[in-house]
Amino acid sequence: MQASSKESAPSIGRRGFILILSSPSGAGKTTLTRAVAADPKWGLDLSISVTTRQRRPSEIDGKHYTFIDREAFDALRSADNLLEWAEVHGNFYGTPRRPVEKVLGAGRDMIFDIDYQGTRQVRSKLAEDVVTVFILPPSLAELRHRLERRAEDSPDTIEKRLANARMEIQRWSEYDYVIVNDDLDDAFRSLEGILIAERLKRERRVGLTAFVEGLLAEPD
Repeated sequence: MQASSKESAPSIGRRGFILILSSPSGAGKTTLTRAVAADPKWGLDLSISVTTRQRRPSEIDGKHYTFIDREAFDALRSADNLLEWAEVHGNFYGTPRRPVEKVLGAGRDMIFDIDYQGTRQVRSKLAEDVVTVFILPPSLAELRHRLERRAEDSPDTIEKRLANARMEIQRWSEYDYVIVNDDLDDAFRSLEGILIAERLKRERRVGLTAFVEGLLAEPD
């Protein structure tokens, strides 16, 4: 019995990619990252950073961060096993390379919530696997309002965040996509559109060439 064309057609797979979201503080990247990572229909893996700082009581090792000592961190960095790293207030943070490459090779996607400096580092090492999105506030007045509404920072800290925001916003043109977060639901739908488009890109599809060759080899 002859196999159907559906059964004999070569399968089309896909290599995963890294979706990076960046924004100034208060513009919404963390909210959007958590929302899309929590939606099971997208099946995104959330990047877990390593850090040398002490674990807070509310944090779970391996879920919020992987907590390691400075010696282990330096070993990862020396072996070029970190996609990106930074020092913040005397503590070191970084993204291990091997778990990310394992996820991408399995055809799954990862989402990162990092700044423009981390984005540059990741892109320099895995350029073809990186998709970048910059989240803009609708205005600096609205950004100030959001920071004040959070009630997490002192007035001086808010002023510093706004000053940093002006510097960070200047990096917008380094990103593949830009979303103005005027409405969270609209921003989320835009992010979903980016995921759909990037998953359909020809260069990410494994086995597509063999599939097309099979189509063209079929008799009329």
